[in-house]
Amino acid sequence: MVAGALLLFAVWLFVFRNLPDVAPVPGGIIYRSVLQRDFATAAAVLMGGLLVVGLVGGWVLAGRMLAPLDRITDATRVAAGGVLSHRIRLHDRHDEFRELADAFDAMLARIEADVAAQQRFAANASHELRTPLAITQTLLDVARKDPDRDGGELVERLRIVNARAIDLTEALLVLSRADQRSFPREDVDLSLLVEEAVETLVPLAEERGVVLEAAGDVAPTTGSHALLLQLVTNLVHNGVVHNRPDGGTVTATTSAGPDAVVLTVDSTGAPLTPQLVATLAEPFQRGSARVRGDHAGVGLGLAIVRSISDAHGGRLLLSPRDEGGLRAVVRLPRA
Repeated sequence: MVAGALLLFAVWLFVFRNLPDVAPVPGGIIYRSVLQRDFATAAAVLMGGLLVVGLVGGWVLAGRMLAPLDRITDATRVAAGGVLSHRIRLHDRHDEFRELADAFDAMLARIEADVAAQQRFAANASHELRTPLAITQTLLDVARKDPDRDGGELVERLRIVNARAIDLTEALLVLSRADQRSFPREDVDLSLLVEEAVETLVPLAEERGVVLEAAGDVAPTTGSHALLLQLVTNLVHNGVVHNRPDGGTVTATTSAGPDAVVLTVDSTGAPLTPQLVATLAEPFQRGSARVRGDHAGVGLGLAIVRSISDAHGGRLLLSPRDEGGLRAVVRLPRA
């Protein structure tokens, strides 16, 4: 409307200003006032047409262009209501709105997965924490009903149950600390951590008849010394306690590339399926027929490893070995 008005005003100004009041034309004369009146009538009709076309066309075009925003807004309201499974899915467009919708869908998928994982973790943690408390309650009830029972046996069993509850609580604290990424960073050599972890676990390995081997190059990275030591220790400990009952081996090696350092822990053991291995890093997940005992852990070892590696910008890869057992590979950014 503004552009049309300016154009008509320019025509009026530069054309009619130089016209005489009366001008001869073939077949007669023309009056400037009549010409101005006809021009004004045509200009009014033209401006009215521009107004109608602009309003209708602008309304249709704006509605078509902004329709994806309505879908995105609706999806936001649905997600704010707690339904995270809803998706926008703008598959019929190829523009910036499609990119925004795809990014929003990916964010919702990530949030939904995280919330589901937290819910599973809370349920599993409650179950795992309830078990030692229920056992403790049962032992106390038995002791109350049978005062003449040997107290030494009861105390020993309570000590074992309490130690398991403490181990589980400490593991949960480590997992929470790693997830929050609230730790100071320093230069760390993974090869030295491997030597320290192997030295710590030698008595346990000898007790179970497992041979520990450590080798590799200097592997410099940055992060929390305590958490990375926990990562290495958990991997080696997992390989020891879930090894073959007749004795096996656990080999921990380190290597360094131009951009990343790699820790590889190979352990012998029973054959594992890829489907089972894919679940081992979930909290409280244990493989079928896995070893139970004083050193079997609380089901958080590999979950803690994955959380620590993620907190350090790395990645944990688990895969079954052809000859049985598990291969765990952790890739971390090089210092």
